[in-house]
Amino acid sequence: MRTVVLNTGTELLLGDVQEAHLAFIACEIFPLGLRVNEQRTVPDSALIGTALMELFPRAEILFVTGGLGPTSDDITRDIVAGLLGLHLQQDAAVLALLKRRLKTRGIKWVSSIARQADVPAGAQILPNKSGSAPGLYLRSNINPAVISPHLFLLPGPPRELQPMFRDSVMSILRSIVPSRSIERRIYKIACVGESIVEEAIGAKVLAIPGVELGYCARPGEVDVRTVGAADPVVRADKVIRGELGLSIFSTGDETLEEVLVKLLARRKETIALAESCTGGLLAHRLTNVPGSSEVFLADCVVYANQAKIDLLDLDPKLIEQHGAVSERVARAMAEGARTKARSTYALSTTGIAGPSGGSPEKPVGTVYIGLAAPDETVVKSLFFPSDRETFKQLVAQAAFELLRRKLIG
Repeated sequence: MRTVVLNTGTELLLGDVQEAHLAFIACEIFPLGLRVNEQRTVPDSALIGTALMELFPRAEILFVTGGLGPTSDDITRDIVAGLLGLHLQQDAAVLALLKRRLKTRGIKWVSSIARQADVPAGAQILPNKSGSAPGLYLRSNINPAVISPHLFLLPGPPRELQPMFRDSVMSILRSIVPSRSIERRIYKIACVGESIVEEAIGAKVLAIPGVELGYCARPGEVDVRTVGAADPVVRADKVIRGELGLSIFSTGDETLEEVLVKLLARRKETIALAESCTGGLLAHRLTNVPGSSEVFLADCVVYANQAKIDLLDLDPKLIEQHGAVSERVARAMAEGARTKARSTYALSTTGIAGPSGGSPEKPVGTVYIGLAAPDETVVKSLFFPSDRETFKQLVAQAAFELLRRKLIG
């Protein structure tokens, strides 16, 4: 069934608010065999009606987000009722709920709030447990005189839309969407280029009838996606695992740092950090993972050379002879962090993020990553010529992948 998302809101087009609904809706409806075929964004104006008139004959399911509140720019329900030729009538139960909600919160009642209780004739009310404006469901061709899809009017704030979608919209969708078996698998790969991944698996997977293959690249990571019926997807899985093997760090929604925390916790081992060019990014990402306190002991953010000497007991001669960005300093930083924290492992980063500070021997983008382990210390020299933020993300990914490879042997 052709499915479309129409986002309404001038604030979206001005850049004041970032659209947050497409990814959520797409993930929720996929198990039903539905895909979002199109997305549009329009301001709070008559363009809502223009977009709806264009989409009504082509969409079978249409999600409209935003414009259900009490203010003058919340015009979605009025436009929809007008296009469908449906009378708006005040729902007594919704009005009573609104008054009770505001009274409980000590909010003054003003007459415009009652607009949220206006319901097009024949529409099903979708309760809003997290806000005031209810959602609305209008079945396809609710007015036989107007061709229209299954229409869901949903609130704009994600904290209101998401529970409403799960609690109410999904049950309605299950009743109108034909049963269809479809699978979607994700393979996450760190520190391997998208073109290299494609070269390894592309032709072999696409030779399997009934498989849709796609890629999504971000700094230091590539996601491989397969979609199709169960048998072709399983055949593709064998190819992908056979070709990429240990390069796959997850086949779910896990981040690389989540995988590391789980591996370390399972082994009852710990990690410490010594960061220079990444400025605490490794620690930030690790501590975003619930349960990281079991494995993450400490981080020394030693941006200045003197800090490296003072906090990690680094021999000043190493910096004098080799420079702060060097294999020897990265090695000493990792070993110093491991000794200070008494951890099982330690990672270190030292590099030139730019845009200045490079040299012909060590250009901007040069980085050394150290890993101190009980049996050895290894250092990788890498080159990531990019902007500062991307550089830091690439270094963090490379450091985490270095540790992951060590943990899995």
